[in-house]
Amino acid sequence: MVRNQAKERAGRRRVGMAGIAALLSPGIALAAREWNLQPPVTTIAQQQNDLHVFIFWICVVIFIAVFGVMFYSIFRHRKSVGHVPAQFHENTLVEIVWTVVPFLILLFMAFPATKTILAMKDTSAPDMTVKITGYQWKWGYDYLQDGFGFYSSLKTPLAQIENREPKGENYLLEVDNPLVVPVDAKVRLLITADDVIHAWWVPAFGVKQDAIPGFVRDTWFKAEKPGVYRGQCAELCGKEHGFMPIVVEVKTKAEYATWVAAQKAKVAAAADDPAKVWDLRDLVARGEKVYAANCVACHQASGKGVAGAFPALDGSKVVNGPVAEQRALVLNGKQGTAMASFRQLSDTDIAAVITYTRNSWGNKTGEAEQPAAVLAARK
Repeated sequence: MVRNQAKERAGRRRVGMAGIAALLSPGIALAAREWNLQPPVTTIAQQQNDLHVFIFWICVVIFIAVFGVMFYSIFRHRKSVGHVPAQFHENTLVEIVWTVVPFLILLFMAFPATKTILAMKDTSAPDMTVKITGYQWKWGYDYLQDGFGFYSSLKTPLAQIENREPKGENYLLEVDNPLVVPVDAKVRLLITADDVIHAWWVPAFGVKQDAIPGFVRDTWFKAEKPGVYRGQCAELCGKEHGFMPIVVEVKTKAEYATWVAAQKAKVAAAADDPAKVWDLRDLVARGEKVYAANCVACHQASGKGVAGAFPALDGSKVVNGPVAEQRALVLNGKQGTAMASFRQLSDTDIAAVITYTRNSWGNKTGEAEQPAAVLAARK
């Protein structure tokens, strides 16, 4: 009989252990998941994280204190032990305590919170400025001090979205052109939108700012560690809201300088593409600079030239005549005169300066010379 009882106890222990294991198995399976905020890589994000932990533990202490007193009172003064409830009203001391103590707790939390908020809004003395524009459904980045910009769109293949391929590691959080910034540089962000309200949010930076059409909001971050950081549009901006990720690549200063040089080279190459069709106004604006660098010494800024030495372009029969003649003159020069060939200039620069002279001073032809025509005339 004793042996049977021992067996029964052993069986109950095994069943109990199996039950405990079943209860703990979901926790074990989810142990690798992270439930806290992303690891901060900026001072602001670290302050936000510290503030979150600080207020969390204040809430824990308040929870334990309030519910501890409540459960103690219920248990200690229960009817079953013969306790008779006291009859009292309007205890002045109690009312003062439960008014003053919460007020002091709020002040205790408000001081660090206010410091963090003020630091979040201090966009003064930035090392660089980037304008961010939200579109349905992509981001536009303009590097205002370097003169280039690009769009950043979702890169996740459609086959993954439609479940025809296995989903990648960064599913719906990968883009074709990430925002690139240097490490340890204060980056000011000017944020707006072109259509509806968006929100630019990168948790690791502690940055979340609404992008509102017609308004420019600013914020900043200073990444302290190179790497790739991901975020998402945090405003419900339409049916493709879930396909509007943000990726920021933080490079070392040397790597960033190399990247900026490559971006500028791309812009220059695109600008000088002879197949590009330019607007008259843009050609005039560029042509003015080309003229100032190459022509103004002889023909003067006023286009009047120098009497007896260099002809005036203002009112010139060549400039106001057939464009092919002026094009040939700029490309080949004119023998026996000071007019040299300017073939060393790009097709776009030649087209721009021709357009400028034909639409400046008293010349109003309204014609825009295109780089393709210059390229064809070179051959």
